[in-house]
Amino acid sequence: MSNDEPAAVAEREVSLLASLPSGLFIGGRWIKAVEGRSFTVHDPATGAPLASAADASPLDAMDALAAADRAQKGWAGQSTRARSDILRHAFDLLIGRADDFALLISLEMGKSLKEARGEVAYAAEFLRWFSEEAAHVHGRYQVAPNGGLRHLISKRPVGPCLLITPWNFPLAMITRKVGPAVAAGCTMVLKPAELTPLTALLFASLMQEAGLPDGVLNVVTTTRSHDVMMPLLADKRLKKISFTGSTRVGRILLAAASANILRTSMELGGNAPFLVFEDADLDAAVEGAMQAKLRNIGQACTAANRFYVHETLAAEFTRRLHAKFSSLRMGRGAGGDDVVGPMISGKAREDVHRLVTEAIEDGATLITGGFVPGGPGNFYPPTIMCDIDPASRIASEEIFGPVAAISRFASEQEAIEQANATEYGLASYAYTRDLSRALRLQEQIEAGMLGINTGLISDPAAPFGGIKHSGLGSEGGVEGIEEYLTTHYAGIGQMEVA
Repeated sequence: MSNDEPAAVAEREVSLLASLPSGLFIGGRWIKAVEGRSFTVHDPATGAPLASAADASPLDAMDALAAADRAQKGWAGQSTRARSDILRHAFDLLIGRADDFALLISLEMGKSLKEARGEVAYAAEFLRWFSEEAAHVHGRYQVAPNGGLRHLISKRPVGPCLLITPWNFPLAMITRKVGPAVAAGCTMVLKPAELTPLTALLFASLMQEAGLPDGVLNVVTTTRSHDVMMPLLADKRLKKISFTGSTRVGRILLAAASANILRTSMELGGNAPFLVFEDADLDAAVEGAMQAKLRNIGQACTAANRFYVHETLAAEFTRRLHAKFSSLRMGRGAGGDDVVGPMISGKAREDVHRLVTEAIEDGATLITGGFVPGGPGNFYPPTIMCDIDPASRIASEEIFGPVAAISRFASEQEAIEQANATEYGLASYAYTRDLSRALRLQEQIEAGMLGINTGLISDPAAPFGGIKHSGLGSEGGVEGIEEYLTTHYAGIGQMEVA
């Protein structure tokens, strides 16, 4: 690396942050919060301030909903081709600005530039996928079995939607919701996480450049999520909420949404099992474990939490995974490709470390990591533990950090029972060369998604969603747009010809 490269990188960061739009995006305009409040977004790797964002009040949120409501009729009346073209244009713009978005994601969230570029590519695919799905919303016509009626079934947009997105994938979680909403003909109020709002602001400007009409997408940033969002759920103009976040918050939102019988999509917590059977390709299993565990510094709802390895392979699997973990270095995500970045906040790190220390107190064996490093930033080393007590909190709670907890099993049935011993049911993973076993797992594992011989299962063309306490509904795939459509039926009787 030449001596002037770090200075050039720093200059690019300053330039990008200075170019960001400011304020709230409501009705196609960038405006100040009514109360004039703002908050600072910090770099989790250094603690340094990055930029300020407007801190919206309930009045600002209601203005955003009013803008969405005003735009709904005209937007729903647009042709599917027009909506498709806007999404395709947005895809092209995002690909063209991939480096800017990747750098911004890395700055405010902490992941490495390599992972951030991967998120941008993944996020862009939702725009392309739903640009193609927009024109494939079909109804049907059929004759009733008794011949007495003709059935005409059609689809319509749900209406104004509230989209609440998390901090761990500040772009992909937005496009996964905005893409189908735009394709279906719904207007939106988007509330990004307060820890990572900057990517949402840049995305809003991109959608405006792509030709999205004023009021279709409105962005409200705030530090007072509960106080600002709850009045929207009580307003009859709102027709749907889509939320990605914790199960605890999901329960609160579901209770509030019930008053107006809102359509709901909930992508909530996870506690993914990772099963390694005796016939597994061990090298592939270790690589898959690296993907499923350390992607996004372990801060993903799909992250593998509980590793169950057949007793004949457990020692060797642990040894190889230890070698992989030990080769990694912690560092500022925006500073390179091959680093393990910081966790999102000091509290998040404390929560993970508490789980680790409690597990050790409960009898777990620490293989590597498990300490809080000195210095600035919210870093936590990749950590491996084995001999996990099934009653330990780390076996039942979502870790949301770079910690692999390894246990052994003796039989397939034992592995399935351990995998299902959780209230969550989002992602799951299994490594085996036995096709019959893979099919049995597909039928018996209690999760919305199962990866067979892969540690990466998310794909815009496939449905993403969980069961049990992991949520309701699906995002992505042909199912994704259905979440933003209502079904209407007309029974047509015989009519005399005039």
